[in-house]
Amino acid sequence: MGRREKPARREPKFDVEGPKKDLRIDPRDRLPGTDEDMARTKTRARKKPAASEKAEAAPARPPRKAARGRRRSLPARLAYWSLVLCLWGAIGVIGLFVFVAAHLPPIQSLEVPKRPPSIQIAGTDGRILAVRGDSGVSAKVKDLPKYVPQAFIAIEDRRFNSHFGVDPIGIARAAVANVMRRGVSQGGSTLTQQLAKNLFLTQERTFSRKLQEVVLALWLEQKFTKNEILDLYLNRVYFGAGAYGVEAAAQRYFGKHARDMSLSEAAMVAGLVRSPSRLAPTRNPNGAQRRAQVVLAAMADAGFITDKAAATAMAQPAHALKQTSNGSINYVADWIMDVLDDLVGRVDDDIVVETSIDPAMQLFAEQTINEELAAKGAKFGVEQGALIAMTPDGAVRAMIGGKSYAESQFNRAVAAKRQPGSAFKPFVYLAALERGLTPDTIREDKPISIKGWKPENYTREYYGQVSLTQALAMSLNTVSVRLTMEVGPSVVTRTAHRLGIASKLEPNASIALGTSEVSPLELTAAFAPFANNGLAATPHVVESVRGKDGKVRYRRRPQVLGQVVDMRYVGMMNAMMQETLLMGTGRKAELSGRPAAGKTGTSQDFRDGWFVGYTAQLVTGVWLGNDDSSPTKKMTGGGLPAEIWGRFMKNAHRNIPVAGLPGLYGGYTSSVPSQQGYGQPPQGQQPYGQPQQQGPNPFPTPLQSNESPGMVYQDRPVPPGSIPNGGRSAAVASPTRNDGMDSWLLDRLLGPRR
Repeated sequence: MGRREKPARREPKFDVEGPKKDLRIDPRDRLPGTDEDMARTKTRARKKPAASEKAEAAPARPPRKAARGRRRSLPARLAYWSLVLCLWGAIGVIGLFVFVAAHLPPIQSLEVPKRPPSIQIAGTDGRILAVRGDSGVSAKVKDLPKYVPQAFIAIEDRRFNSHFGVDPIGIARAAVANVMRRGVSQGGSTLTQQLAKNLFLTQERTFSRKLQEVVLALWLEQKFTKNEILDLYLNRVYFGAGAYGVEAAAQRYFGKHARDMSLSEAAMVAGLVRSPSRLAPTRNPNGAQRRAQVVLAAMADAGFITDKAAATAMAQPAHALKQTSNGSINYVADWIMDVLDDLVGRVDDDIVVETSIDPAMQLFAEQTINEELAAKGAKFGVEQGALIAMTPDGAVRAMIGGKSYAESQFNRAVAAKRQPGSAFKPFVYLAALERGLTPDTIREDKPISIKGWKPENYTREYYGQVSLTQALAMSLNTVSVRLTMEVGPSVVTRTAHRLGIASKLEPNASIALGTSEVSPLELTAAFAPFANNGLAATPHVVESVRGKDGKVRYRRRPQVLGQVVDMRYVGMMNAMMQETLLMGTGRKAELSGRPAAGKTGTSQDFRDGWFVGYTAQLVTGVWLGNDDSSPTKKMTGGGLPAEIWGRFMKNAHRNIPVAGLPGLYGGYTSSVPSQQGYGQPPQGQQPYGQPQQQGPNPFPTPLQSNESPGMVYQDRPVPPGSIPNGGRSAAVASPTRNDGMDSWLLDRLLGPRR
């Protein structure tokens, strides 16, 4: 069957010579296709009418007048939608305020809070030393010169007398200023809003807190008159330096009542509201005066004073009273506030706290620390210091928590824990005495190695055969380590805890050199039993608390905590530590003509310097160092700390009768201690001081020895990696009957042993 031949393709012919309209393809000339193609073709034909059709349809366009009418309706539509948006915005704002108000207490139950109680802190002479809480004093607007409230209105809220609690103009002005300066340079809060924040809210800077402030400001304006709001404001706002209220600020800075302030003084006080801590004239007098000039200019601009009066006040700026101290009493006040709740519970009313602080002694301590650090601090590379002075029964007479309370409120006397170095050694020697040794017991000063740890003496010299008295006075490290290993490190730590150390102590060989950290307060208190015939002593500062009506809410009663050191060991320790001041490392602390004892201490790399010592009337500890624990310039406890201790103690003992240390008569001890002076020797007896047996020279010539490379200074041992607890040496005599606190505790629990 033959193949069917395909018909030849017919090409369309175009008459190029004809009119252009004949060039258009007629749909009938297309090849047959699908129905869809045909429908698409018809649609395109409808969408693209011929030019003639367009020309015919042109007259059907709307007139230009109608188009102009539609353009004029656009502003109307914009106005309409703007109105809608404003309406919804108003609804949203109202809803937000309702939400904020719902999270506040019911308005009808809101009351202006009672002012905080005034807590006055008095010294031993009854004089008020510090005030915490509210000052307890107030001023009425009607009693003040007009320029006092006007100064606050001019600088803080110029439209105070006309607004309803919120100042929209002020808010808008502040917003524009902040946008122009690209930051928060002005605030829009009114005096009423500031009062609402101080009375009811926290200081957090959040949008919700700001809305609550607005709601409360509106309520205050409805409930109180403008003068009443001003009264509340001027007596509640903070002015720096612990002063709340304009009356307290006037007394604190100028030593006068608010009603007696001059125009320049009123302007300075009003200027403090913006930043009371930074602008306080006691801390930043130049900044306070510059701010006062801004206030005076604002008062003149508002018409409250004339330009001449403003110029006169600027020419005669206010000056704060010169401070008589660096505010060290505030360290004591902060400590009292920490313990007050435990003594009397919640304080709702004004109270007076009577303390054991001696104002004169506190001033001596502050002056001594500040002057010595100013003169020698740079030389020794030391910036901070602390001092604690207490009676042998623990009553704190003076406390210095740092060089300047204005610069740092951290109380180093109470809260800082540092390595005591050799100031810890008395607990080592006491543990040895309680286990049969005596001040005349001989031990050899020579190199020692424990598990690779090789503690050395400060001078890297060794003295051979020495008595315990000589070893403690000269602070020989090797002897202290030997004694610790003989009695056991755990025995040493228990002895220290028994005398009052509360911090954790690591029971290893390095405890012999004071490597565990303690606070100045607890270390000083742990020396008190040596000054009071071996009784436990708890440091305290509050003697009584009474209300303004005279009712006593708390009174400290004498506490008998029991014997923690047998009196004959007290005598031995006092004999040994007395030599530290007479012949040993603490010679710079010697008190001419007055018996005293103590111990120096220097921590590793000279980071801390200590001197803790006592007389029969006073126990004092001094610490010097840096807050970042950086090394000093080779400051030792026998240097600047001993000098500060000696200077303070000489001033503190003026007009106080000389008294001997407990137990220093008739050999090592006496069974009947003196009732006055803790240890006046009986008639005809000489104080203990001479050894009972012939020993080496008081401070023998050092031996020649092969010394290990590297130097480990006195009081600064290298902590061992792993030190065993160690056992007692067979050479140490076992205690028989009187072995100190351990025996006392067993006798109390189990009865006397036979």
